[in-house]
Amino acid sequence: MSEARTPVRHKWTWVEMLVSSFLSLTASLVLSIDAWRIAKDPGVQLSCNVSATLNCGKVAASWQSQLLGFPNAFLGLMFEPMVITVAIAALGGTIFRKGYLLTAQAIYVIAIAFAYWLFYQSYTNIGALCPWCLLVTFTTTTVFMTMTRINILDNNFGFSEPTHAALSRMLKLNIDSATVLIIWATIASLVIFNAWS
Repeated sequence: MSEARTPVRHKWTWVEMLVSSFLSLTASLVLSIDAWRIAKDPGVQLSCNVSATLNCGKVAASWQSQLLGFPNAFLGLMFEPMVITVAIAALGGTIFRKGYLLTAQAIYVIAIAFAYWLFYQSYTNIGALCPWCLLVTFTTTTVFMTMTRINILDNNFGFSEPTHAALSRMLKLNIDSATVLIIWATIASLVIFNAWS
């Protein structure tokens, strides 16, 4: 006789996190390979050098792309496998402690701040945007929102009961998903405007 399994909590949120972090890992891998190719040959033409404004090579040549002394893409290679592991474990039935999820949330606050700083630098100072970097910005936004959703639903932030109930109602209306779509649309609009200007 088989044991009854406890349903996985927040299943589709974890799936969304898994898909997003896998896409981010893929982008980080491509960017890391490109960084290695540029190190070997600074004049190499990358496949993502689409135009003067959509140009990975120009972004990779900037100091912002190596803020910590090595290609930023290496951070994705280090951290995205951990996010993928957490999502897979949660889908397998693992229930994480409050402190663990709050730590993950804090790390992703840093990650999303870094991603948008890089987008701002690319847009305003470097004068070019990297398609793979844009994918990382999109996916980092999604992972941040999914992590926030889980922490709110589980009330890991310690909100009062009325506040928690109100936030949970908003999440059931998919306010967070709508916010992500608005952010994505805003970034896409800025990219299109930048390409045409």
